[in-house]
Amino acid sequence: MTYPRQRYLLQRKFGPIMAQILAILVTLAFLLPILWMVTSSFKLPKDILVMPPKWLFHPTLDNYRAVLLGERNIAGATFPEVKNFPRYIVNSIFISLSSTFVSLVVGTPAAYTLSRFNFRGKKQMAFYILGARMAPPLAVLIPYYILFSWLRLLDSYLSLLIVYSVLNLPFVIWMMRGFFNEVPEELEDAARVDGCDRFGALFQISLPLTAPGLAATSIFCLLLSWNEFLFALVLTGNVAKTAPVGLYNFISFHEVIWGALFAAGTLVSLPVLIFALLVQRNLVRGLTMGAFK
Repeated sequence: MTYPRQRYLLQRKFGPIMAQILAILVTLAFLLPILWMVTSSFKLPKDILVMPPKWLFHPTLDNYRAVLLGERNIAGATFPEVKNFPRYIVNSIFISLSSTFVSLVVGTPAAYTLSRFNFRGKKQMAFYILGARMAPPLAVLIPYYILFSWLRLLDSYLSLLIVYSVLNLPFVIWMMRGFFNEVPEELEDAARVDGCDRFGALFQISLPLTAPGLAATSIFCLLLSWNEFLFALVLTGNVAKTAPVGLYNFISFHEVIWGALFAAGTLVSLPVLIFALLVQRNLVRGLTMGAFK
């Protein structure tokens, strides 16, 4: 009888420690590529691909000057000229924020309608909306290209804004529908008894209570729009090109500009990282909303 008890005490004592060690190892495994990218962005070209890797090196800003200023001479070596990458980052910020805003403005009332109202075909409509997100991008890429070519919207901000809003809309509706379901209808009924109409109950009761879920939904929409590559590659040229597509400017037929590529990747990662840190508290609350009763 003593052996099972000793085993139980050992598990109780060392179990949390082993769990923390495992969590640290998993976190390091995810952070290692990011650490490699950031450190390599400050290395000279000769130090990037050496084996074993050099962790102690003399940092340089030549790679960032090549990305931001278009300089061709990096640490004494001449590379293909890269232009307009700062403008590509601005394009990504504008298109991602705009499409996220449009998706939330259109999708949140739709999610509220599916959550609070009963009508014929409600379940079928919800699955039709979800099915629109399940379609593979290649299946709708050519129709989008033909449509925007006919409307003369190729290589424009509006074309990507429409595409990203349509892609994010089903995600917003299903996410916010779940968050609205967690808000008791009795709270809205009490507000309506006190004089609020349906819109007043939505804006004064439901939306403030689902603010963490709204933050979580917005950051996922922003990530989907920011990282999207296929539609931005096909539907844009030089005017509305986004940062993920602009990264390919550092890859030529003859060589890859590794230092500038790592610097550009670091710059592309920063805006989303800053946004995630700003809404971190609401993001965690939104992801755990409804987990506990």
